[in-house]
Amino acid sequence: MPFKLRWFGLLALSLALMGCKSEVLDPAGPIATEQRDLLISSTLLMLVIILPVMVLIGWFGWQFRAGNKGAVYRPNWDHSTKLELVIWAAPLFIIISLGALTWVGTHLTDPYRPLAQDGRGQSLEGVEPLTVQVVALDWKWLFILPEEGVASVNELSVPVGRPVRFELTSDSVMNAFYIPAMAGMIYAMPGMQTELNGLFDHEGTFQGLASHYSGAGFSKMRFKVHAVDDAGFDAWVNAARDDETLDRAAYLQLAQKSEGDAPRQFGAVEQGLFARAVNLCVEEGKMCQAEMMALDMKGGTGVATPLALLDDRPFVTGACSIDELTAATLPRLTALPVMTPLRGHGLTAPGTPRDVAGLPLPPSDL
Repeated sequence: MPFKLRWFGLLALSLALMGCKSEVLDPAGPIATEQRDLLISSTLLMLVIILPVMVLIGWFGWQFRAGNKGAVYRPNWDHSTKLELVIWAAPLFIIISLGALTWVGTHLTDPYRPLAQDGRGQSLEGVEPLTVQVVALDWKWLFILPEEGVASVNELSVPVGRPVRFELTSDSVMNAFYIPAMAGMIYAMPGMQTELNGLFDHEGTFQGLASHYSGAGFSKMRFKVHAVDDAGFDAWVNAARDDETLDRAAYLQLAQKSEGDAPRQFGAVEQGLFARAVNLCVEEGKMCQAEMMALDMKGGTGVATPLALLDDRPFVTGACSIDELTAATLPRLTALPVMTPLRGHGLTAPGTPRDVAGLPLPPSDL
């Protein structure tokens, strides 16, 4: 390739890259702003060491080049207190400063920390956050808005200026939920519920994605977030009400592996569906994690309960009601929900529940 043509190609590529939008350095909310400032401050602090080192490398190379006959070469020299002071003091200053910035920054951007104010410094006291339940599927994102009773796939709309509390889980493997312009990355893990708080300061359409590899369709696991005013959000919710219902059967169908799914909406959501997704018991009859753990905390059922086929279903069955399941998944559980007896393959229903010592439990503990 001719020399001039090569440079022309590099120039064209540089101009094309200039059109890319930097989501991380163009925040649209207070959490993303804190993260941007932390990134820039850390970079500038590190440049305090990097730039002098780069300059000295060039200077030494030029000063002691073969053609410079006037350079004085002194291979033997004694201990220098001044040099030692510079070598140790400067990096120590950088490490202490970075540690302080990181400690403060990570506490301010704690994903579980409710927002106290928006990006303009206005207090958010008394403002009820919008709850969005997120399920990472292969390979798509499911958003459930429990208060509005609607759901969507690979698309989300939220009101500007209102805090958003994301409650996240995964249907299969661990994933990473990330909206760079709004808040930091948070893991979505099967059998667990994580939380992320964020807010948009202004309207716009922003990119969301799975930031960690999770399988063959990972690269297409992207979605758009529309930050709109209250009227626009209400219109988006009302438009979804005419669509199909997201029940257990629809969820299981949606959970099948697929790539590049087009955005779609659901006008109604089966009660407690997200709680069942967290507890890995969307399948009809499958025992939920909360029920199993509650039984274990009470000493179990007193009989062996291996996984076995029951009516061609490869799991232990349970009979936990949706109200009990919802109570069991509250972040601050103060009392165990009432759990019905376990029914397993080839096992009769157990009698009176017993504690670890084998003694019958009083009715108040059931």
